[in-house]
Amino acid sequence: MFTLLQGRGQFMVKAGLAALICSVSAGSLRAAERVGDFALLDQDGFFRHMSWYDDHKAIAFLVQVNGSEQTEAAVASYAALQSRFDAQGIEFMMINPLGEARASVKQAATDLGVSVPVLIDDAQVVSKAMGIDKSGEAFLFDPRSFEVIYRGPVASLETALNEVTAGTPVSTPVVAMSGADVSYQMDSSISYVADVAPILAENCASCHRDGGIAPFAMDSHAMVQGWSPMIREVLMTKRMPPGQIDPHVGSFTNDYVLSAEEQKTLISWIEAGSVKDGESDPLAALTWPESKWAYGEPDLIVKVPPQEIPATGVLDYRTVMVPFEGLDRDRWVRASQYIAGDRTVLHHTLNAVIPPGARPTAAAFLESDPNSAFITPYIPGAEPHLEKPNTGGLLQAGSMLGLQLHYTTTGKATTDASEIGIWFYPDDQVPEERRSGECACIFPDTWTDIPAYDPNFEQSQSITINGDAHLLSFIPHMHFRGKNMRFAAHYPDGSVEQLINIANYNYNWQLDYQLAEPKFVPAGTKIVVTAAFDNSTQNKANPDPARVVPWGQQSWDEMFFGQVYWKYVDQSVLVSSAQ
Repeated sequence: MFTLLQGRGQFMVKAGLAALICSVSAGSLRAAERVGDFALLDQDGFFRHMSWYDDHKAIAFLVQVNGSEQTEAAVASYAALQSRFDAQGIEFMMINPLGEARASVKQAATDLGVSVPVLIDDAQVVSKAMGIDKSGEAFLFDPRSFEVIYRGPVASLETALNEVTAGTPVSTPVVAMSGADVSYQMDSSISYVADVAPILAENCASCHRDGGIAPFAMDSHAMVQGWSPMIREVLMTKRMPPGQIDPHVGSFTNDYVLSAEEQKTLISWIEAGSVKDGESDPLAALTWPESKWAYGEPDLIVKVPPQEIPATGVLDYRTVMVPFEGLDRDRWVRASQYIAGDRTVLHHTLNAVIPPGARPTAAAFLESDPNSAFITPYIPGAEPHLEKPNTGGLLQAGSMLGLQLHYTTTGKATTDASEIGIWFYPDDQVPEERRSGECACIFPDTWTDIPAYDPNFEQSQSITINGDAHLLSFIPHMHFRGKNMRFAAHYPDGSVEQLINIANYNYNWQLDYQLAEPKFVPAGTKIVVTAAFDNSTQNKANPDPARVVPWGQQSWDEMFFGQVYWKYVDQSVLVSSAQ
């Protein structure tokens, strides 16, 4: 979905580079200079957000560069300080400013005997903002004010740590040191017209437009310039775009993640003043379809019975059965789209096609007939669903659509009158491929209540695919305490491959991540899903960290399941059973 812009927006980082286009010296970063909040992934793909550590007095960073003698020389002293100050409110991490390959950083950390997180700055924008210019240098970062309060050699870090833990200002915030240079080369000629506007048009404007779901429109340079501090902040913290996944694992058509080069381009342009060049404005020239329907007027529109939602209160899940009125013959479904009548109250739906003569059951919402049509449900961040070419499911005349509706109140009474658009293949065109073969909802066999105040409670479950198959997509589902979720393939030969890492799960964006190419897995492959929950006080969305959390349908309870869509090579294979 996203393109990688080359050329003007790039800047490189190299160790030991002597001739610099733009360099940051130790003396150029004054005491208490504000960097801003930020988030990075570490060497194991875990999400590290600085504001999450605001219950700490400081974060002590050591600049790590693969093969650096300065880093190696500093590690022993850094580890000794960690053993002394870790219990005094200091968090210890390393940061790799070069964006070096994750596997190599992880191996280097192992070789050094390092057990702390090593944050990898793929886009180098955080390291540049911090003023990192030497490998082996130490930094103290205040996670409440987002300021660098000390930088210099590890040998001088102890004094600063004693002062911070004592609650006094750091007396010498900058101490000069020598070491291999970490340098930043930045092209100052980034063009709004040629570089910046295309990124925003492709990745942001479809939501950030008049009538879109985003809170402001990116429909001109003036609007983008006005919102540029906010745009920088959400990019630095990875709040936007809303993709929650680790870009180093898997390849997806809808990852909703900007590439490192795109992040560099946007943040560098913003920090240079968000200047406009040229007479044209590509964002102002954007046009959008007048129809609310993604693929033109649907062949069939299913109207969900209007649901009255009160202003306050706790609402049980609602189950309604809706006929496919106007469906006078069996049809093969090519696409579907769910348009919420009031998306402020409709959180999500579960859909099930009930064939003629069948009785609706709870299991119908969790199982999938490979020959049956897929009618897309509504989930936060939902998109229309278009089947892959020559693929579809049969919708039989006389079927019913079962809907399980989850509503939340907002303080204002409203009515949700949703619509579902359905597009069919022509009558003389029967798709050769059935739509999936399986939607596997991986639930834990035995749910374990989440302990109070636990910041990283893990649960795991698996399902075995009984026949050769191609994986198609993944959907994670947890509630407000959901932290991350990982899907891995455990192959019959004993090898393990990571399939997707939802590194920063967000209850407000439950996306269906579609693989760019179907992934073959042999019969007997076990899909293992591991989810982590944050029931601590540091989870700002946590309804009640003192509560032992059970499984439950309401948002203040918890759920854990991962949906795996696949298609059997031989579609006569029986549906596998959960392990």
